[in-house]
Amino acid sequence: MTAVLFLCFLLICFSFTPSLQNVSESEPLVRFKSSVNITKGDLNSWRTGTDPCNGKWFGIYCQKGQTVSGIHVTRLGLSGTINIEDLKDLPNLRTIRLDNNLLSGPLPPFFKLPGLKSLLLSNNSFSGEIADDFFKETPQLKRVFLDNNRLSGKIPASLMQLAGLEELHMQGNQFTGEIPPLTDGNKVLKSLDLSNNDLEGEIPITISDRKNLEMKFEGNQRLCGSPLNIECDEKPSSTGSGNEKNNTGKAIFMVILFLLIFLFVVAIITRWKKKRQPEFRMLGKDHLSDQESVEVRVPDSIKKPIDSSKKRSNAEGSSKKGSSHNGKGAGGGPGSGMGDIIMVNSEKGSFGLPDLMKAAAEVLGNGSLGSAYKAVMANGLSVVVKRIRDMNKLAREAFDTEMQRFGKLRHPNVLTPLAYHYRREEKLVVSEYMPKSSLLYVLHGDRGVYHSELTWATRLKIIQGVARGMDFLHEEFASYDLPHGNLKSSNVLLSETYEPLISDYAFLPLLQPNNASQALFAFKSPEFVQNQQVSPKSDVYCLGIIVLEVMTGKFPSQYLNTGKGGTDIVEWVQSSIAQHKEEELIDPEIASNTDSIKQMVELLRIGAACIASNPNERQNMKEIVRRIERVTL
Repeated sequence: MTAVLFLCFLLICFSFTPSLQNVSESEPLVRFKSSVNITKGDLNSWRTGTDPCNGKWFGIYCQKGQTVSGIHVTRLGLSGTINIEDLKDLPNLRTIRLDNNLLSGPLPPFFKLPGLKSLLLSNNSFSGEIADDFFKETPQLKRVFLDNNRLSGKIPASLMQLAGLEELHMQGNQFTGEIPPLTDGNKVLKSLDLSNNDLEGEIPITISDRKNLEMKFEGNQRLCGSPLNIECDEKPSSTGSGNEKNNTGKAIFMVILFLLIFLFVVAIITRWKKKRQPEFRMLGKDHLSDQESVEVRVPDSIKKPIDSSKKRSNAEGSSKKGSSHNGKGAGGGPGSGMGDIIMVNSEKGSFGLPDLMKAAAEVLGNGSLGSAYKAVMANGLSVVVKRIRDMNKLAREAFDTEMQRFGKLRHPNVLTPLAYHYRREEKLVVSEYMPKSSLLYVLHGDRGVYHSELTWATRLKIIQGVARGMDFLHEEFASYDLPHGNLKSSNVLLSETYEPLISDYAFLPLLQPNNASQALFAFKSPEFVQNQQVSPKSDVYCLGIIVLEVMTGKFPSQYLNTGKGGTDIVEWVQSSIAQHKEEELIDPEIASNTDSIKQMVELLRIGAACIASNPNERQNMKEIVRRIERVTL
């Protein structure tokens, strides 16, 4: 009997071991909290003696719910000195994200945390030089973001010797000297941004010759070499006779004279050719600012009136071959990157680039992928023209293939594009204009009739419509890591009857990796923040944010990059549900519908299940949609 009791005692002790370990990890976090000043919020959820992995600690991420793996505290106005000695007591800490705060002084000795994989300190005020061997003891680092601080001196050579480094952002500082060469052992670097510093010399060939590397060096006046297309001057000889100097002076004079004559001839030829060149116009020129205008070149051959009887057949033919006005298809040959509008969906009628250019246009706004404009055609059709950035390296064939695929999609809750226009410099995607704008606007930007119509029934209709649309996209793009990738309330458009239509989906294959991680909302999911991984479950996380946004009426801070405001809807909802205070989360504007409180709480719980920090704990899209469909008025 004694042996049995002793065995039970041991089992009880071991069962509490993970929890006790978690509680012990609360102490260094509380010490860290005490070492800094907080001016724009609080960390009241960080309390000694409680478990940091209980889901209630703001900004704390845990590995398998057992040990702290990430500190993600942004936009709280943190200032003061970080005591790295406190963080050394967190043996499994892998990610430190303290961007958009007020931290200053020399860069703390993060090299004392050898297991660190992500160091994200953008938009602070760190200053001073970084020792050349600073990163020698952090071999596991994959992401280093030190951009937009006040750091100076040379870029540490040890940083460029990290074999596993995948992303390095150092732009917007005061770094000087030459760029250290990248180690041959690094085969994984995919994003390098050293722009807007004071670097000089030639860009190392170990960097410039690297394929599949997104690199930026603009704003360094004394930097030369590829890919800047600035030749590096040879150092001049300090010796030479007076005759050699005179000859050099004469040669320079002759070169300058020749250049002046050449430029004069070019100017005359250009002036003469302008009379014969196709006309240049601006899309909605009278309604757009200089910085936001969309320049489109109109070949003479398409300035002629379009026979309406031939419009549809020409447009449908161009969907396979592109416009053939210039005899080279829509691309205008590899050298021009020009072409007409290519129709992929003629349900609203067909139109060409001239029709679009004659339309009155107005700026709708700028999103993470580009600018959007509203254009009203002569026939009364209103369309949205989205000018997409960050696709400049995309091949024509790849863009054509995806747009044709998008044009074939048919679902009442998915917005199908009408047409597109390809240029090397920009891509235009045309879709139908929705009169009630976006869910984001109706929820947070409009306090008139539209907002007042957001009853419980309307909100449930919107949530269920978005869920059905996502279920459809996850079937159509099942092979994609992110079937949507950018689901948020600004990309949910509303029809006259508040039927939601999802837009901006399946763009991941079209974007450069670094651009995708900056532009797509799915890359703000916990799994990417902690482990730099995304999956279809990341779309589930995004759907959960929308469900909670609609039910609470709060603007999620998760949507913000560097802006202020919003509500940390994840922390707020998880904390309230853990305390069984779900009803306090419901938007007061619909909470008066007491007959449906039970259904509202169920939707909140479904949304909370979608935002679990561990993607393995989330259900897949189809299972979540089934749960949402079962909710009734």
